[in-house]
Amino acid sequence: MRCLVIEDEAETSNYICKGLREAGYQVTAAANGPDGLDHASNEDWDIIILDRMLPGRIDGLSIVDKLRALGKQTPVIIVSALSTIDARVTGLRGGADDYLPKPFAFSELLARVEALLRRSAPGADSTQLQVADLRLDLRTLRVTRGVKVITLQPREYRLLEYLMRNENQVVTRTMLLESVWDYHFDPQTNVIDVQISRLRAKVDKDFPLQLIHTLRGVGYRMGVTPPEQAEPPLV
Repeated sequence: MRCLVIEDEAETSNYICKGLREAGYQVTAAANGPDGLDHASNEDWDIIILDRMLPGRIDGLSIVDKLRALGKQTPVIIVSALSTIDARVTGLRGGADDYLPKPFAFSELLARVEALLRRSAPGADSTQLQVADLRLDLRTLRVTRGVKVITLQPREYRLLEYLMRNENQVVTRTMLLESVWDYHFDPQTNVIDVQISRLRAKVDKDFPLQLIHTLRGVGYRMGVTPPEQAEPPLV
């Protein structure tokens, strides 16, 4: 798989490129907008990871816009320090397939890369996440379960998105703190329990099939099958 990384911060670029290469990807890096656009528009890539704010008069959104105007549908993940919900909406509506706020854990970036590559396979829908009858539209940020529209706060949305991207996988408190709260330490609060409870009230409360499961002392898992019925993990 060929991956183009367009990132002007050398430390961040090296961090991403090193991790992707270790995961088996062929990686090319560009450090500014013009070089990134040249690589992106004149070569074939399986996925592009780019910063939103770039030097060289061409920013990340402009690169995505020009690619889409050329008819190129290469999956694009924007990584940016602009982390507000408005910034994410602008990026997604501007043609990006995913948007990951900085700072981020590489494990989450890699999971998002893998998910995008799966969804970009022939016949796959690259704009939605779905678990059972729960759907999340990555472009409009609209969440529905069956015919019911679910309104979420920004943090609830990020939490749900992370759980859905890791369907049937156990996510620990540390993973959630790093990926959803951008904490790289344990604040010693019940913030995760509170948000999970609020999310359950919106996603699961009125439905017979529960999708968010708690594994006591371990973490959480989203999926159709309750943890006690799931196959044990391989060791």
